[in-house]
Amino acid sequence: MNRIDRLFGISTMLQSKKYVPAEKIADKFGISIRTVYRDIKALCEQGVPVSFEQNRGYFIVQGYFLPPVSFSTEEANALMLIENLIKLMSDRSIEKHYGTALNKIKAVLRSNQKDHIEAMAKNIKMHIPECVNNSFEYLDVLQNAIASRQIISIEYRNKKEETSERELEPIGLVFYGFAWHMVGWCHKREAYRDFRVSRILKLSDTGKPFRKSKHSNIDEYIKSLPANYY
Repeated sequence: MNRIDRLFGISTMLQSKKYVPAEKIADKFGISIRTVYRDIKALCEQGVPVSFEQNRGYFIVQGYFLPPVSFSTEEANALMLIENLIKLMSDRSIEKHYGTALNKIKAVLRSNQKDHIEAMAKNIKMHIPECVNNSFEYLDVLQNAIASRQIISIEYRNKKEETSERELEPIGLVFYGFAWHMVGWCHKREAYRDFRVSRILKLSDTGKPFRKSKHSNIDEYIKSLPANYY
């Protein structure tokens, strides 16, 4: 990779995250820490306001907007292929958000690229197994609750067709057995429980913060689940 492409790649990486340590930039582009320092200096000289925060990393100063990112035809192809996977591995809320994001991406493509991906899209089909149920719209709310550490309230029907109401502190989402599962601390049982998202009948974000001060790491919890993630 030449230096111009690398500088563009670093600026894109800085746009995608709040903070980026020098070590991550070095690993991503296969360069030394000293080269990272020189590249960051070069970006600043080109007018990109890159700043640094101790123990966190580099970041682009808030309020600065870089020109729209351009995509190669291969990158556009990959995004179109993922659109089909979204229908298999998400729910209606995520499918809707991905659709609007993809439309924004298509808006910056060149005319010949648009023609190319539209022709490709007509020839990609996916069979979704009958066991997959993605008719719900909860993943978006769950993601926000996990990130903001807020309690959710659900009405849940288990595999025995028994219905219950719970207040939960969700700590993560796990996909296994062709289904999304939400792992959370259940106030009713005072223990962590695994809830299949498609069995949630009603869900609401209470807006209340977690009451439990410290939670298990999701990576540790999933080791006990009936699936191999590694």
